[in-house]
Amino acid sequence: MVDVAEKEMDNPTFRSDTVLSDVHLHCPSKRHLMVRLNAVGQPVFLSFFKLLWSTEDLASGKHVREITTGREHQCRSGDELCDKDRSDIKKEGELNNEGVEALLDDDGDLEVVRRPRSASDLQAEDLLRDIVCPVILMKGKEDAFEDEEQECTCSDVVKIEHTMATPLEDVGKQVWRAAFLLADYILFDRDTFRGCSVLELGGGTGITSIIMGTVAKRVYCTDVGEDLLAMCEQNIALNKHLMEPGGGEVKVKELDWLKDEFCTDPEAPYSWSGEEIADLLDHCSVIMAADVFYDDDLTDAFFRTLYRITHNLRNSCTVYLALEKRLNFTLRHMDVTCEAYSHFRNTLNDLENLQDGKMKYTVEPIKLDFCQFLVYERIEQL
Repeated sequence: MVDVAEKEMDNPTFRSDTVLSDVHLHCPSKRHLMVRLNAVGQPVFLSFFKLLWSTEDLASGKHVREITTGREHQCRSGDELCDKDRSDIKKEGELNNEGVEALLDDDGDLEVVRRPRSASDLQAEDLLRDIVCPVILMKGKEDAFEDEEQECTCSDVVKIEHTMATPLEDVGKQVWRAAFLLADYILFDRDTFRGCSVLELGGGTGITSIIMGTVAKRVYCTDVGEDLLAMCEQNIALNKHLMEPGGGEVKVKELDWLKDEFCTDPEAPYSWSGEEIADLLDHCSVIMAADVFYDDDLTDAFFRTLYRITHNLRNSCTVYLALEKRLNFTLRHMDVTCEAYSHFRNTLNDLENLQDGKMKYTVEPIKLDFCQFLVYERIEQL
């Protein structure tokens, strides 16, 4: 990906180290664009991600509506429209059979007679295509949210502030597909996580922790960087109403994988208190991470942190890892490879084969045949 850094509007410079999440290419039907600039001058966007359940359904334990329900309705309606269109085409064909000469122009070339667009065509397009309505928000114009709020019920939308087209070191400020995949699994198997104490490593914008917060008792959403953590904290506040029915709590904390200890500096804005560290080590039963395996050094640091934390937990826990297997063409191999994914798999195997007399790790894959509850593109590489 390339990015245009506009120092001046008429003098753009291109950077090749910019990364853009595919989530932004598969837009929800309603979204806002550019609500503000963050502390480092990056544009911040607010997106509305549709949930196919409500907090009332979640609190009552009802089954969640599957995304396939809407698609089945679309297909049935589309079939009905296609039958009607086929009958129209048949009638046109009968009319055109009066003579071949009518289909040739003066030079003898075939002249294609196109059927005028019927109302059924427009209906089919409306069924199969989302309408994207961007709205530019100006700083301090809170009333610009009113129209959007009226169209979206509070219980079926996750509001996430994020950036787009960031340098590699700021990819945590974007929204990634593996976070949606992990969120889907939480909603699918929510009874497993109900009442748990959870740690998320590399929480980014916080969307997975927000979904976990609808069923878990307490979630520690961790990452590094004050600007990113502030954005994550803002997203937690925007979606607090989703967690209130279940009584869940999400705490945003700093956790640097390159350091061996928790940040306990009282001067740091997202540091840990002694009580919070004790609570995590005494009660944590679930650790999760989504799309954090894109750099070999960070992957190594992640597994070192994972080992250190699980080694100090009072109880055994389950770790859920979600990622996207990204294909890249490399000049070194002159072929399409998945080097970051291969390194992740090798490191995971090393963890499973670890024999230190203290810890035992068992790795099991999860089949991706569970329901999809968030609107995003679930690709084969997830």
